[in-house]
Amino acid sequence: MHTLPSPTQFQFGPHRHGGAWLGIEMAPASASGVGIDHVVRGSPADKAGIVSGDVLTSVDGAAVASPTDVLRAVGGHAAGETVTVVVRRGGQTRSVSVTLAVRPSADDILRMEYVGTFAPQLSALTAAAGRLPASMTALRGRVAVIEFWATWCGPCRMTMPVLDGWQSRYGAQGLSVIGITTEAPANAAAFALQQGIHYAIASDATSATSLAYGIRSIPTLFVVDKRGVVRDVSMGYDPGTNSQLEQLVVKLLAEPAPRVP
Repeated sequence: MHTLPSPTQFQFGPHRHGGAWLGIEMAPASASGVGIDHVVRGSPADKAGIVSGDVLTSVDGAAVASPTDVLRAVGGHAAGETVTVVVRRGGQTRSVSVTLAVRPSADDILRMEYVGTFAPQLSALTAAAGRLPASMTALRGRVAVIEFWATWCGPCRMTMPVLDGWQSRYGAQGLSVIGITTEAPANAAAFALQQGIHYAIASDATSATSLAYGIRSIPTLFVVDKRGVVRDVSMGYDPGTNSQLEQLVVKLLAEPAPRVP
């Protein structure tokens, strides 16, 4: 699995699994406090009512002016402890009690964010190989496996033949595999041809779709059911996990298609 450089400053907590976790993405340092760009769905911050756009000004009485200050303050506590966080919202200041949790793995954070929600739309993609669906709406009634990859990614090279096999076995039953890379269409097309890949390949040159799906490492796979709802997310290459995902695909293919109003 390869970690990608992030276009924004993600501060969900220490990058290693474990440790006390608040579950927020923070803006760069500011003298007036720390802006919260994003709150992980189902995280301690989310459960406490903190929302994107809040400005964090103190943690347990200690003023914070940078993401490092917040990480230091939270890191001084254990999971399960409650901290008092002061945020500013719409010109008003409020004090919030947050019960910290153990920091989940990167896979689990993605699952918290996306599993059970409708898959983000496919935005600003250019077809590089195969037949690219116009939108997630166009895939309604089919099961989709959406893969984020790159030509230089070793684990991606191992994953792609597995997905090609799924497309071959289950395509006629209603499976659509879509590979998305931020590389140029010509590079993606040449690589797909070289590797003998038969599923749809798209170039996400602006990273619009990759950002919508929260991609921070590759390969990352999203399994989406016939309603367009994300049912699982997986990062990296693991034969055991791939086998479980294939079983999930088979299960989803057997589900009835949604009714069209």
